[in-house]
Amino acid sequence: MVDMYALIDCNNFYASCERAFKPILRKQPIVVLSNNDGCVIARSNEAKKYIPMGAPAHEFNAVFKRENIHVFSSNYALYGDMSNRVMNTLQNFSPDVEIYSIDESFLKFEGFEKYFDLLKYGKKIKTTVTQNTGIPVSVGLGRTKSLAKVANKIAKKFAEKTDGVHVIDSEELRIKALKWLPVGDVWGIGRQHAKRLQNLGIKTAFDFTMQSEDWVKKNMSIVGLRLHKELRGIPCLELEIPADKKNIATTRSFDRNYKDKEIIKERIKTFAVTCAEKLRKQKSFANAMMVFIHTNGFRKDLPQYSRNIVFQFPFPSNSNIELAKFSETAFEKIYKEGYEYKKAGVVVMDFSPEALQQVNLFENSNPKHKALMETVDKINNLLGTKKVKLASQDISITFKMKQEKLSPRYTTRLADIIKVKAI
Repeated sequence: MVDMYALIDCNNFYASCERAFKPILRKQPIVVLSNNDGCVIARSNEAKKYIPMGAPAHEFNAVFKRENIHVFSSNYALYGDMSNRVMNTLQNFSPDVEIYSIDESFLKFEGFEKYFDLLKYGKKIKTTVTQNTGIPVSVGLGRTKSLAKVANKIAKKFAEKTDGVHVIDSEELRIKALKWLPVGDVWGIGRQHAKRLQNLGIKTAFDFTMQSEDWVKKNMSIVGLRLHKELRGIPCLELEIPADKKNIATTRSFDRNYKDKEIIKERIKTFAVTCAEKLRKQKSFANAMMVFIHTNGFRKDLPQYSRNIVFQFPFPSNSNIELAKFSETAFEKIYKEGYEYKKAGVVVMDFSPEALQQVNLFENSNPKHKALMETVDKINNLLGTKKVKLASQDISITFKMKQEKLSPRYTTRLADIIKVKAI
C-alpha cells in the first residue's frame, strides 16, 4: 500500500480574499499592495498581463486607471483569518496536515487508495474549501511531496482541462509531468542551481532525475539528493510538525521619517511588548533581544545612520513590563540625535521553556508579573484589540501604516461585518 501526498494551494490568495466578500470583482483585475502601499505583492490572473510582481505602486497609477485595475491595501487581519478557515476545513480530509504557508498545505493519505478514488477525493476537497470559504484552490496529488507540488502546478496551469485537480499516480504520468516542467520551476531548486543545471544541458525536471545520485550529491549536496529521489517517487520529505520559533521579531517601517526621540522610543517599547505576547503564546522565555534603528536609505539627500545592539537579559522573561524596560535600555545605547529615522525593530532570541525557568541567585523576573500578564492577555483576547497597555505606550502617537485602499475586515471586526437586509 502506497502513501500519497496532496498539496492544496489557494489561487491568488490575497486577491481571492478580497473577492470572497465582493463577488462583483470576480474576473476583474485586482492587485494588492505591500505595507504602506509600496509595491504590488499579489495579482489576480486578469492583472498579471499589465502589472509585474513587485511593481512600485506609484509608478503604475496610470496603468491601474487605464486598465480599470482594482487596487487594495494589504489586509493581513482578513487574510490570516481566511487562511485559518481554509486550514480548518482541510483538517476534515486527513489527520496528517502540514500548514506550509499562509495559502498552502500538505496532506498525507495513508492507505486511502484502498478506499477512495483520489481524483474524486481531490475534487471534493476543492469543492468543499470553496463552498466553506469562498477561496478557490488547486489540488495536486503525488507519491511524494515534491510530486504533489508538480501535480499542483499542472492542476493550476491547465485548470480548464483538470478542473483544478491533478493526480500523478503512475510512472507514465510522472515522466510526462517531469518532461513538461522546466528545471528552474522545480520546488527546492534555487536560481543559482537552476542556471548551472541549464548550462549543463539539464533543461527539465526529467533531465535532472536522469543524473546519477553520486553526481547530484557531489554537485547539490544531500538536499539536492533528497529532491532527486522525491521526483523519482521515493519519499524523503515527511510532513513537518510545527515547531516553536527560535526567535521572534517585530519590525516596522514608519509612515514617514521621525526625529523625535520619544516617539521612536515608544515604538521600540511597543514592539518589545508585542514580542512578549508572542513569547507567552508559545510558552517561552527570552534571554536576549536585538534592537535596531535605521534612517531612510532611499533619501540620499539626508544623513544616514543605522545601528543595532544585542542586549543580554539579567534573567529570562516574557513580561511586557520587563521586556519594555530592557528595550529602552538597549535603545538608549544606540540612539543618535540629528537623524530622521524610518524603521525600527525588536528581535527576541535565546529562548528557554517557560516550564523550566532558571532561577538566578541575585536577580529574577518579578513573580507577580505572571498572573498580571495572564490577565492582560485574557482581556485583550476577549476584546479583540489591545485595550490594556503599559503607561509608556502612548496611544496618541501610535503609528498607522499608509493604507489608502484598505478593505473592511469582514471576519475579524464587528463593525465591518456584512449586513443583510431581509425584505
